Amino acid sequence: MGLRRWLTSTAPDPYSGKMDRIRTAVIGFGLGGRVFHAPFVQANARYSLDVVVTSNPERRAEVEKRYPNTRVVPTVNDALAMANELDLIVITTPPASHAELAEAALEAGAAVVVDKPFVVDTAQGERLVTLAARKGLPLSVYQNSRWNGDYLTVRKLLAEGALGTVRRFESRLESYKPAVRAPWKASAGAAEGGGILYDLGPHLIDQALQLFGPAELMHAEIAAHRAEEGPDDNTFLALQHTSGVISHLWMNTLAPQAAPRFRVTGSTSAYTKWGVEVQEPSLDAGMLPTDPHYGVEDPLAWGLLGFDGNAERVRTETGAYPEFWSRMASAVLDGAPVPVDPEDSLAALRIIEAAHRY
Repeated sequence: MGLRRWLTSTAPDPYSGKMDRIRTAVIGFGLGGRVFHAPFVQANARYSLDVVVTSNPERRAEVEKRYPNTRVVPTVNDALAMANELDLIVITTPPASHAELAEAALEAGAAVVVDKPFVVDTAQGERLVTLAARKGLPLSVYQNSRWNGDYLTVRKLLAEGALGTVRRFESRLESYKPAVRAPWKASAGAAEGGGILYDLGPHLIDQALQLFGPAELMHAEIAAHRAEEGPDDNTFLALQHTSGVISHLWMNTLAPQAAPRFRVTGSTSAYTKWGVEVQEPSLDAGMLPTDPHYGVEDPLAWGLLGFDGNAERVRTETGAYPEFWSRMASAVLDGAPVPVDPEDSLAALRIIEAAHRY
């Protein structure tokens, strides 16, 4: 078993006259498989979407309609039985299953992409990192928020020195969702990777660490309001970065009014950005990553840079989820680094674990 490269000329190749195709299986076809994985695998000429795992009849019918050349199987074991015909397995299942499935996929000889949260405890993740290294297989975590347009805008402003010395970074993911869509989310506790801190924390913490470097947890507030003794749905973290920056991170699914998505204050200016990043809702509505308008935000939603009464709109960078898949293809086929080092995800997970112990 293991990676096998094969040549085809059935589609235009943006990289060369001929291409290697990464034979891919996506395990799960909920929001993750349907919105964040399958469309990008299908759209990138270096991949082929060979297998989708789902036992849900409606989801099976949707796969067959959207991807008629893709084989749909009901169980993970069915996909693993075909591992010698696969190069990459994408895991988009409830978090408690991530470690076991990733281990099985690596043992079967496939490269692996795991949805966030990578795993539910750092010991599991460390074992997977060791296994992937021993097998010589790429292992990455789908921290797609690194390619959000609003986050890319913050990175650009910092690189340009537009804010001076940054002192405080405020980041929020807030919404009003009193009903839980996924049944497992209604009951899964922290030990199973449930709750908003495991759901949204990997995004917010990873972004903060990428922007400002290593950090320690200063303070945590974790609350459950939907149901007593239920998973947390309203969480706040304060981080102290070794660089001197303080990050304040909010996650809330019961906010009738959302605060700014980002507020970054520095010694010479500040940047404030409101609203929801455009890629997920566009994909959920059926837009393809190949659409020329994909990832482009309406100028009315652009953030403000400057001082009260004298701030200017700053164009939001184009969202770039396809970049993850381009980099993953290079990792699998060309030996390049993976798009997200799983050690980065473990750094965020250690903060999540510390918050649950706080």
